[in-house]
Amino acid sequence: MDIRQPVHSEHARTLDTAGLRRHFLIERVFVPGEITLTYSQIDRIIVGGICPTTAPLEFAPELGRHTGTGFFLERRELGLINIGGDAIVTVDGTRFDVAAEEALYVGMGARALRFASADAARPAKLYFNSAPAHAAHPHRRVTLAEASPETLGEPRSGNRRSIYKFIVPGVLSSCQLVMGMTRLAEGSVWNTMPCHTHDRRMEVYFYFNLPADGVVFHMMGQPQETRHLVVRNEQSVISPSWSIHSGVGTQAYTFIWGMVGENQVFTDMDHVAPADLR
Repeated sequence: MDIRQPVHSEHARTLDTAGLRRHFLIERVFVPGEITLTYSQIDRIIVGGICPTTAPLEFAPELGRHTGTGFFLERRELGLINIGGDAIVTVDGTRFDVAAEEALYVGMGARALRFASADAARPAKLYFNSAPAHAAHPHRRVTLAEASPETLGEPRSGNRRSIYKFIVPGVLSSCQLVMGMTRLAEGSVWNTMPCHTHDRRMEVYFYFNLPADGVVFHMMGQPQETRHLVVRNEQSVISPSWSIHSGVGTQAYTFIWGMVGENQVFTDMDHVAPADLR
């Protein structure tokens, strides 16, 4: 478990490139045959990747040491989205088949989670977010067709994108976790521009569908103190509530967003006009 402490906005202003990357960038999310975990003390989110190959993977019993509980999801919920080959996820004996670009929500209290790839030659890549929970909601798989869709932006401004809301009110019930996936249209490179902040929740971005020589310049910082991170394929950025979160890539890409905090209203954001950015 990689532990990341919160960073105050005034401290963030003083960080150099290496410091920004150390605190906010998760450089390696997927490792074949392993589960990776990064614990951010910002709203207690845990971010990770599950990549089973020839053998199934499970959460280690000692994970409860990091959460102060008897087992990992005793007081947590979890959402995952598959970006790889077909996966077989077993939750307390119930099997869920999760294909590419499908999500699975696992409610608080689930004890035994097992993750396997249907074909070891095409391993699953299960990107997950986990947040503290106060109630148990039903486990459920959500397909791309069942996700709440929304299309925003225009080709002329380079930000035409389709948003698929998998774990949101109206699709399924969760305690605080909200997750979805945004796919940029061919020829578009900007996400979430004009940008915004939302003081009532933090967010984590996971960028993928980038070629080896492609990058995304992820914009962060307070609106009048912006910084950027150079992000490559299958890397994540932790975005505090005081920070903007936007990006521009060398070509179209896809990203998964996950949010935890005070509320789950997707439109609850404080917009920032481009003229006000510094």
